Amino acid sequence: MRCTFVTLFPEIIEGYFRASILARAIEAGHLRIDFVNPRDYSENRYKKVDDAMIGGGAGMLMSPQPLDSALEAIRRDSPEARILFLTPVAKPFRQNDARRLARNTEHLVLVAGRYEGIDERLIELHADEVFSVGDAILTGGELPAMTVCDAVTRLLPGVLGNQASLEEESFDASLLEAPSFTKPDEFRGKRIVSEFLKGNHSKIAAIKNRMALSKTKYFRPDLYQKAKAKL
Repeated sequence: MRCTFVTLFPEIIEGYFRASILARAIEAGHLRIDFVNPRDYSENRYKKVDDAMIGGGAGMLMSPQPLDSALEAIRRDSPEARILFLTPVAKPFRQNDARRLARNTEHLVLVAGRYEGIDERLIELHADEVFSVGDAILTGGELPAMTVCDAVTRLLPGVLGNQASLEEESFDASLLEAPSFTKPDEFRGKRIVSEFLKGNHSKIAAIKNRMALSKTKYFRPDLYQKAKAKL
């Protein structure tokens, strides 16, 4: 898969892909990343990429022309590219979206906004999908763009050393993942469930399912109702 980040600050993103699983994915050829900076497409003599909002409002918006030209260039070079805008004013990005994009997308373009956001006409003209990664306002769209790329990349065949890691994850069957433990059996007076030490995998699975239900009910009652409906 190819991930193109459209950002004014590629240096924020570059370091994230130099270590661990994502670095190995790039080295193995499972992932290719590149960057397009709208500033390089600005027709303003000072390479200006922002302007005041029409109708008033605090802060500045990304200007239409540089981003439009950048995305048009991407479309010409890669007609199959799927362009995603990251903004808090959108539907939530879910694990099912990551799975779908991992299965069906060869070139993912992730547009990271800055300032107070992006001129809405750019979204109307270019967006294949628009996602939010949470109900919080960040200083830019780079972190959300990295989140989407990370979530999609780890689902690509060969990226994870152990594909079993993809099984029984949070959000499968509308449940949060059950708590996990490692050695020692007791740590600072807290012991793990004794049944986990006995090797009866069917009992362990049943206990983990109950724990997942309890955790989901506490932290995500919305998901819990979906999970109950499937029981």
